[in-house]
Amino acid sequence: MIVVDIEASGVDYNKHSIVSIGALDFFNPQNRFYAECKIWHGAHLDKEALKINGFTEEEITDPTKKSETEIVREFIAWVTNIKDHTMAGQNVCFDRDFLQAAAHRGHLNWSFAHRIVDAHTLAYMHMIKRGITPPLKNNHTALSLDSELKYVGVPEEPKPHNALTGAMSHAEVISRLLYNKPLLDEFKDYPMPNFNE
Repeated sequence: MIVVDIEASGVDYNKHSIVSIGALDFFNPQNRFYAECKIWHGAHLDKEALKINGFTEEEITDPTKKSETEIVREFIAWVTNIKDHTMAGQNVCFDRDFLQAAAHRGHLNWSFAHRIVDAHTLAYMHMIKRGITPPLKNNHTALSLDSELKYVGVPEEPKPHNALTGAMSHAEVISRLLYNKPLLDEFKDYPMPNFNE
């Protein structure tokens, strides 16, 4: 399972660009991937997205940086030596769709399946099974990565967001929900909650 997180110049994969990719192999979590790039020519910029991911306009338009196509090609090459290519993460269809759109823009072969493992769904289900009503906002689920981290006993993701830190956080949530145990050394000082209470 590939736990992946991307940071982007906005939320629409048709008009925004990836600016960084972070990933790790869930079953060999020291096998990690991180890369940054400049946005593709003509990609839109959303200043709110840059506030979230901490990149500046100068950083994501730096002509000396790799292109979106180059880092997606590197990501695909990194994945080839991993047995299970199922993508996982928090609302990972967002990340998968951005990666797929970037691969198509760059004329790269996209062989990943559409099926994913979503940390949000796992957390929602875990709460329901324990008799906890997941939080709602505007009549839909308000479970965020930060609320899931808190639920499994881990501090919120550092701000601004970083794709590799995000992937690590997603992996830790997934491990604690699926296997009831910590995964990464970075989180070993945070004990598991007693989910049997």
